Amino acid sequence: MNYLGVGVSPGNVAVRHHGTISKVVDRRVRVVELVLRCVICWLGVLAAVLIGTDSQVKEIFTIQKRAKFTDMKALVFLVIANGIAASYSLIQALRCAVSMIRGDVLFSKPLAWAIFSGDQAMAYVTLAAVAAAAQSAVFAKLGQPELQWMKICDMYGKYCNQVGEGLASSVLVGLGMAALAPVSAFSLFRLYGEDGKKGKGGGGSG
Repeated sequence: MNYLGVGVSPGNVAVRHHGTISKVVDRRVRVVELVLRCVICWLGVLAAVLIGTDSQVKEIFTIQKRAKFTDMKALVFLVIANGIAASYSLIQALRCAVSMIRGDVLFSKPLAWAIFSGDQAMAYVTLAAVAAAAQSAVFAKLGQPELQWMKICDMYGKYCNQVGEGLASSVLVGLGMAALAPVSAFSLFRLYGEDGKKGKGGGGSG
């Protein structure tokens, strides 16, 4: 009779040790995801407010001309993209928070695919909106002499400065969404790895 190893299986010890490490990694990934989504939500709201409320009145020969974000379609697209990104991130942050409080782990492949696809789509949308707005901002700042486009920012300095602040926040939103892509990819493809381990375990028990 083996008194030193009663009820102990080396295989079970390895599985339990691996399971503990997996839970620790999963918990850290969820914390990173929650922080990123909260930051993106805050920056998205900040960018939308900065650009959406930006305006400046300039008087030219007794005629008042107001510059606002709706005068540039790229800025309208940017405000909408930031609003969508903030709303999406808020919903996902609430999901992460509830999951962490309840101690649940994402096991649904359809939901994991939906989150992964949503993160990818939002990353493309926000980065595309930033690129379009940045191009318009360059024309507003430097003009285009060949087409006789004037330097708008020489006339509306305050307006351009606030747009620049909103654009900087939008860049961070786009980078944050891009950073979420590998996080959601990990959560998705982890499920397929667990299926493989279960299959191997089931074959060994038979």
